[in-house]
Amino acid sequence: MESGKRFVFVHGAWCWYKLVNILKLVGHQVTALDLGACGVDMKQLDEISSISDHVHPQMEFMDSLPRDKKVVLVGPSYGGLCISLAMENFPKKISVAIFVSAYMPHLYSSPGTLIQQDLELAKKLIRPTGLFVEDFANDSLLTEMKFGSVNRVFAVCKEDEVMEEFQEFMIRKSPPKEVKVIKECGHTVMLSKPKELCLCIKEIAHKYGK
Repeated sequence: MESGKRFVFVHGAWCWYKLVNILKLVGHQVTALDLGACGVDMKQLDEISSISDHVHPQMEFMDSLPRDKKVVLVGPSYGGLCISLAMENFPKKISVAIFVSAYMPHLYSSPGTLIQQDLELAKKLIRPTGLFVEDFANDSLLTEMKFGSVNRVFAVCKEDEVMEEFQEFMIRKSPPKEVKVIKECGHTVMLSKPKELCLCIKEIAHKYGK
């Protein structure tokens, strides 16, 4: 049995079910969260007026965690922006943040600029959601002292037709601690290559999850 770590997946809780089962079987604690007006969350999109409303379930969960235990935070696609807000608000509770073919903002321009470069992603989402471009346009949303203090690792999905070269662009603009490559997988790697993604995440957690 492996030494148990705590993993938090954001968002689209249903899509992580394969990884959740694999990780739990080897002794890890795993939580997969739906954000406001997503998945099983009962709110409707018209009830979500801001990014704060949208990420409230994530922030509430992070706030509830004990201060002496750090988590491995994982976000795919648009979830990368959401986990960035958790990094800014709870940097001491996160050992490493893993961006799985995800929007990975940097400190030199607002997170909203990433969305504006790739709005086509919104057309591919399973459930309609707001992108909260105006909220993410705030230049002071992320800081070096908090967001910048958290270890970041980017997992590249090599055959991702949704993000395509955008993954490499974000890595160049804001180099993470490490880049991991998962071959022969598309945007929904958690469904198509769960074992490969799980191995990747466990390797990252072992290296940075202290």
